[in-house]
Formats: sequence, C-alpha cells, structure tokens
Amino acid sequence: MSVKIPIETSARHIHVSEEDFHRLFGDEAELHFKKELSQPGQYLCEERLTVVGPRGNFENIAILGPFRSKTQIELSLTDTRHIGVPGIIRQSGDIAGTPGCTVIGPSGQLQLENGVIVAKRHIHMTPDQALIERVRDNQDVFVLTKSYGRTVIYADVVVRVSRNFRLAMHVDTDEANAFSSDAEPYGVIVQLFGDDYDTHKWIDEELSGIHR
Repeated sequence: MSVKIPIETSARHIHVSEEDFHRLFGDEAELHFKKELSQPGQYLCEERLTVVGPRGNFENIAILGPFRSKTQIELSLTDTRHIGVPGIIRQSGDIAGTPGCTVIGPSGQLQLENGVIVAKRHIHMTPDQALIERVRDNQDVFVLTKSYGRTVIYADVVVRVSRNFRLAMHVDTDEANAFSSDAEPYGVIVQLFGDDYDTHKWIDEELSGIHR
C-alpha cells in the first residue's frame, strides 16, 4: 500500500548564514519570525533580499530560518534564466561548483561565488514512512500526481529520511505549474523498476527497442 504524499510548492527563497545575514542587515539585526513552515523547525522570516544576476534581478525574496552554515539561494529554472545564471539542479546544501550572484540587503551586499541552485524535487519522510514505502534515504523514486487532465509522473524524486521530518513532497513553481490539481495536491510513489534504475537508462532502452 502506498502513502498519500502532500505536494507543496516551494517558491524562490534564500537560506542565509549568520555571518552573511549581519553583513546584509547590520551587526545588531535579528531574524524575525513570520510563520511556521511544514517542516519542523523551519520558518518564514519577515526579512527580504534582492538577488542580482548578469541579466536580471528579483526583489523581495523571502529568507527562511533558521540560519544555515552557508548561504544558499533556491530558484526555479525559469528564475535562473531570468537573472542569467546556469540552472544547476542540486540537493539542498550541495552548492560546490554552482553559480553565484549578488545579494543586496538594507545594510550591505554580498558577491557570492556560488550558492544558486535549482532544488532537486524531493520527499521529506520519517524512517517509519520510509519502511512502509520500502525506500531509503537518498533513493530516487517516481511519484504519480493526483490531478485532473494533466496527471504527471515525476521521475528522479529524491527521498530524504529523518525523524525530524514531516511527510511532504517539495517541487518548485515550474514543476507545480506542470500539472493541474485541486487545492490539496498529492501524489503516490510508484515502483516502476528496481532500486538501481534511472530514467536515462530507460530512455536509452526505449530508443534501442527494449521495452520493460
């Protein structure tokens, strides 16, 4: 039996390190809580920043708390094209070799050498839920969405397992717009192949006439 997984849309946002935050807002500044997010301990802040790339910018980008060890900016692929940086798909926290940008706050600005990512679509779940679904941490899975007229099977959805998580699948605004859903979108994990299978292999096999 599969578990009903809520699908949440993650709009563009920034995670900041404490050091970078003070450079942008001042030495005495603090993060101001606005509202809780679905994952325990994560929250939306009152503070906003401007992100500038070679071809464009976005103003009023939300900061999510608490502080991170390194500053990271999460955009959609459409967003990265708008500001003129490569769209590099990564898991959160994996920022080595990613593009940078300028970040402007009320008291200063930063020139980041890296940190701009397109977040890989992912599912947060607890170890008990992973056991029910027969999946493991960092495994890529397929997710079938509940939709009306635009049902989508998302491939390459990474499973992230922790006792501190609450069950939810996160997609960016581009991905959310790809399917038409009701007010409470959800999906289910579908086991199309074995654990070690990937979509590139599937495509190559289909092109060569192999059908599984």
